[in-house]
Amino acid sequence: MFEVKCIVMPTSNLKPQASNCMSEIINTNNASKPLGAYPHARRVGNLLFLSGIGPRDPKDNSIPGLELDANGNILKYDIEAETHAVFANVKAVLEASGSSWDQIVDVTVFLTNMKKDFPVYNKIYNEYFKEVQACRTTVEVKSLPTPIGIELKVIATIE
Repeated sequence: MFEVKCIVMPTSNLKPQASNCMSEIINTNNASKPLGAYPHARRVGNLLFLSGIGPRDPKDNSIPGLELDANGNILKYDIEAETHAVFANVKAVLEASGSSWDQIVDVTVFLTNMKKDFPVYNKIYNEYFKEVQACRTTVEVKSLPTPIGIELKVIATIE
């Protein structure tokens, strides 16, 4: 299931016409729910902009391979499991939007531990993106909004 809302963007000072839908907001139940007031994706023309997407399971909000102590501190996490899960969430949003994996053109990857996680993440990334050849930027961040080790921000085309 997914939800698409049409946001009409005026092309002049005239009132926008309902038939001139240039922007759509997209949400799906097949990817982890956004943590705030933002959509999974937004279509503008033939471009699709995905919000930051992490590895949380869309069914129960769990994070694969994560172990926390009683105070909520990370004891152990599995970057391999998280990477596969975040890619599955991205794929679900792309498909709900009418796009697909092979239409990804740009990826920004946020890792919380570049030194430890980059080799594993990069190996998996190469398997998924070998044929896609999207532009990519990978950066290390101190933390992400939930106790995850990876998040992706994606731009894709849509027809």
